[in-house]
Amino acid sequence: MDTNARIKPIIAAVAPVTATTSGGDFQQSRASEDAERNARYRLVIEEGPTRGTFIYKSVDRITGEVVRQLPREEVVRMAQSDKYDAGSVIDTKA
Repeated sequence: MDTNARIKPIIAAVAPVTATTSGGDFQQSRASEDAERNARYRLVIEEGPTRGTFIYKSVDRITGEVVRQLPREEVVRMAQSDKYDAGSVIDTKA
């Protein structure tokens, strides 16, 4: 290795970041569309049918439609059934 090497500084110009650099307008419009779509929904948390359980719903603010629910309605109905017990969904007896 050459110990007499000299590093000379150079002056570099930095270009300002604009909306048109590296995908610009497309990326910004995509991000704004995603933000608008996500702002359209709200999270509603309800107490479930049994104590200590909760139902999470994503509700469309404009239409009032339930977009997604966890746990699903089928699971809630199944849990309310008298025959339901933990592990009873799958029959492991051969």
